[in-house]
Amino acid sequence: SFIFIQDFSKAMSQAGSSQFQEVIRQELEYSMKVELDKILATAHSNELEHTKKDLEGFKKLFHRFLQEKGPSVDWGKIQRPPEDSIQPYEKIKARGLPDNIASVLNKLVVVKLNGGLGTSMGCKGPKSLIGVRNENTFLDLTVQQIEHLNKSYNTDVPLVLMNSFNTDDDTKKILQKYSHSRVKIYTFNQSRYPRINKETLLPIAKDVSYSGENTECWYPPGHGDIYASFYNSGLLDNLIAEGKEYIFVSNIDNLGATVDLYILNHLMNPPNGKRCEFVMEVTNKTRADVKGGTLTQYENKLRLVEIAQVPKAHVDEFKSVSKFKIFNTNNLWIALSAIKRLQEKNAIDMEIIVNPKTLDGGLNVIQLETAVGAAIKSFENSLGINVPRSRFLPVKTTSDLLLVMSNLYSLNAGSLTMSEKREFPTVPLVKLGSSFTKVQDYLRRFESIPDMLELDHLTVSGDVTFGKNVSLKGTVIIIANHGDRIDIPAGALLENKIVSGNLRILDH
Repeated sequence: SFIFIQDFSKAMSQAGSSQFQEVIRQELEYSMKVELDKILATAHSNELEHTKKDLEGFKKLFHRFLQEKGPSVDWGKIQRPPEDSIQPYEKIKARGLPDNIASVLNKLVVVKLNGGLGTSMGCKGPKSLIGVRNENTFLDLTVQQIEHLNKSYNTDVPLVLMNSFNTDDDTKKILQKYSHSRVKIYTFNQSRYPRINKETLLPIAKDVSYSGENTECWYPPGHGDIYASFYNSGLLDNLIAEGKEYIFVSNIDNLGATVDLYILNHLMNPPNGKRCEFVMEVTNKTRADVKGGTLTQYENKLRLVEIAQVPKAHVDEFKSVSKFKIFNTNNLWIALSAIKRLQEKNAIDMEIIVNPKTLDGGLNVIQLETAVGAAIKSFENSLGINVPRSRFLPVKTTSDLLLVMSNLYSLNAGSLTMSEKREFPTVPLVKLGSSFTKVQDYLRRFESIPDMLELDHLTVSGDVTFGKNVSLKGTVIIIANHGDRIDIPAGALLENKIVSGNLRILDH
């Protein structure tokens, strides 16, 4: 008999006696096992093996979810990281490069996290296929960067894409166009886990299929899944057999995450002779990054703490730019042999992120996820490197897209660099309103991308369009009230202006 529980954590806290709590936990786990067995029974023989692995992985995660109580960090134990555990990039760069940098590069594999869809920007299909610059997509730019590296140094750095069941088919179709490029491209898939009903804590899927009306029943469980999936795919062992030693992992939408030879050299030829198994690139927080995860010292280990793990009473302290000055860019350098060792010992420990979602029909579900950087505490001799902001250039919204498409950046061999004509190193703060959220609406509203070299701040709200060759300087605020429309004429120069309602242009 299964006990229906409106809210699991509430029931647990009211349950009191640990004995009773244990009974409830066992009931929940047993019911979950029954449901997963039913789902597995619907698998065809050709999908049985990987479905089984996926559901085993999910079962472990669910077990841990039932064991955990409340926020997973004890705030009193959080300390600032020791001085030498986060190195300034300048210090690492100052060591220079050895003559044999090619032999070091040949031990590297570039891994891009490619499981995400472009839904937040109104696009169907993989986010990596959105056009970013001169018709080039995120994936095009990535391939160009690595191809340039391989040609320049006569090396063989492969690209590995971690796809999800959402992005795999579309990505593989596109990969055919790179068959003659000088980059070996491999893919493997993230696990596919069942979403669970928030009230019953049972899977909403009834069978293994994930097409049609069943698409909402499944999810890829966050990029923390990389360790198990990479290992299970067999690709990890193949790359080790080829003599590869490190992977450089980053989000495919972070255009600043290019291969850095100085960091790679620091890993392969450490100054003290002791190699790091895990390096996390961090960068200084600005007001825009207060929610980013930060590196702390916790029980004598470097540990990534995310906002979701922070007890409510301490959230403001966590967001403070003065106490926690840095955040995780999710550019990570990890030793392949260490992943293999830890994966075989089942010793990679990552906190569970409980991600609540409401489906189209109104059903409340939760998905259990993990984050790749959270594993830092399981590796030996981990290190943070405080890198320039230019290595963190994610495109999450069309406001970000406007920046990378503009003349603030120049494109060279797939890499974007800040234009030398920009007088200050920071990027402008851009806030585009809801009329610009979808990529196709955004593109329709700009006849050409404005000159933004001297822009500090841009806010646009309402029905606004931009003609060709507009220049924006200083602080520009354009607000079309409901029912009004503002067309910025071709060739207009707006410098420290507020444009409102009926196209009156005022000095700011």
